[in-house]
Amino acid sequence: MAAAGPIERKVTWATAAAYLTSSGLLGVLAAAQDNARILEPMPDSISPLVLSLIPGLITLAAGWKARHTPRPDLGQR
Repeated sequence: MAAAGPIERKVTWATAAAYLTSSGLLGVLAAAQDNARILEPMPDSISPLVLSLIPGLITLAAGWKARHTPRPDLGQR
């Protein structure tokens, strides 16, 4: 299925948020290797779950906040 128009702003912002959040999280994890106290407040069994949810939640927030791109080429339904 071919793209029918430009990429919507919501998708662009959500993609950028996912990339930046994942990159930032990798930086935090790299720092945590040398300083394990960063993750001490979380139990060992929960910390991977919490860390994996962070990029998704920020992506969701960026997609929710961005406005839809007008698509006059779709017409009225």
